[in-house]
Amino acid sequence: MRTDLSLLKPGESGVVKKIISGNLSARLVEMGLYKGKKVRMLYKAPFGDPVAVDVEGYVLSLRLDEARNVCLEPATC
Repeated sequence: MRTDLSLLKPGESGVVKKIISGNLSARLVEMGLYKGKKVRMLYKAPFGDPVAVDVEGYVLSLRLDEARNVCLEPATC
């Protein structure tokens, strides 16, 4: 089952499968979000935007419109 990063709940994890092409795709790759990276949702702001995710050891803050461009598959532990 695929989902996007914005739909994860705090504590849930996934593996990046694809970055949707667009204006933000190069920026997301530069921030370390590319195929095969494991991510875990840490926090969501009270109204859901922004979010904080753990990307294999570092914390990254994203707006929801950025997180929607990151397609995930569930992580296997």
